[in-house]
Amino acid sequence: MKLGFLLAKLALLTMVTTVSGCQFSAYLEAGLEEVGIGASPPPATPIPATSDSEFSEMEQRVHELVNQYRQARNLPPLTVDERITIQARKHSEAMARGEMTFSHDGFDNRIKAIGQSLSYRRAAENLAYNMGYRDPVNQAVEGWIGSPGHQQNMVGAYDLTGIGIAKNAKGEYYYSQIFIKGR
Repeated sequence: MKLGFLLAKLALLTMVTTVSGCQFSAYLEAGLEEVGIGASPPPATPIPATSDSEFSEMEQRVHELVNQYRQARNLPPLTVDERITIQARKHSEAMARGEMTFSHDGFDNRIKAIGQSLSYRRAAENLAYNMGYRDPVNQAVEGWIGSPGHQQNMVGAYDLTGIGIAKNAKGEYYYSQIFIKGR
């Protein structure tokens, strides 16, 4: 049995919104892309198999890989902001618990929550989920790099970011990365 082919899957979504005063204009840059099996994952409950510190390490690794990619293109690094990270984690956890589908649903609400304590001009979001990979973080970031909409967010004129990762009972990892351009 080829475990990598049967169990490994990767799905990606990207969202960009531009803020003009109090108006939100959101549009989907790239649709759902999957490699491997299945469509959107069915709802599942999370398992405590991965500790908070392990998720934090994975989030830090996403940050490092994205900044390495930006640096290779002579772009300034993104700074992690805990206010943004809180919203990214909440979204990943909700998807992992099956409380919402793998989607950008609620993006405007996440950005509004961030905007209560952080002034910004633009915001974008990349999502991924995967399972069955030896290095799931690298697989998610490589998937973003290989997708024009996600890659555009990664190299966009942003200066702040927040990253959240969660895992469900099936072993699927959910990734949310929010990009912010401060004022």
